[in-house]
Amino acid sequence: MNPRSVEADIIEETIAECEAPAMKREDKKWATSLESMVDFTTSKLGKDVLAVSSEAHKTDATFQNYGVADVSKLNNNDKTIFSCHKQNYVYAVFYCHTTQNTDAYMVNLVGADGAKVKAVVVCHKDTSEWNPKHLAFQLLNVKPGTVPICHFLPEDHIVWVPKN
Repeated sequence: MNPRSVEADIIEETIAECEAPAMKREDKKWATSLESMVDFTTSKLGKDVLAVSSEAHKTDATFQNYGVADVSKLNNNDKTIFSCHKQNYVYAVFYCHTTQNTDAYMVNLVGADGAKVKAVVVCHKDTSEWNPKHLAFQLLNVKPGTVPICHFLPEDHIVWVPKN
């Protein structure tokens, strides 16, 4: 691989993120297998957990308007959640982490053409420790710690929540 290639840059960036210290009140792990992801999350949440991810029910769905059919909260207010985000790397690597004051929701969406999507949404209620240059703050024109930040998770990301 060419050390000056886009792929090399992506690998270097992923390694740098992996080696960076956790934010305050964040617990994190870089999982390189499903087993290590399960071991980490169950060691923190217990064995009675639910793993959820976004899924589209129609594979040829295109960009279109979607309406919200219903919303259900996945975690109790006092329960921690873990999110595992697939990273760009030469093999499977997931950035698994938790932050305090975070809620997860399952949002059922229906597209204009009838396409159905089950989307996981994560809402970070305390962003005061986030990098002020985070893309969310730029897009929303807000500062860290001023408003909750909610976002949809792609299909290859997993949220772990305690069942009880």
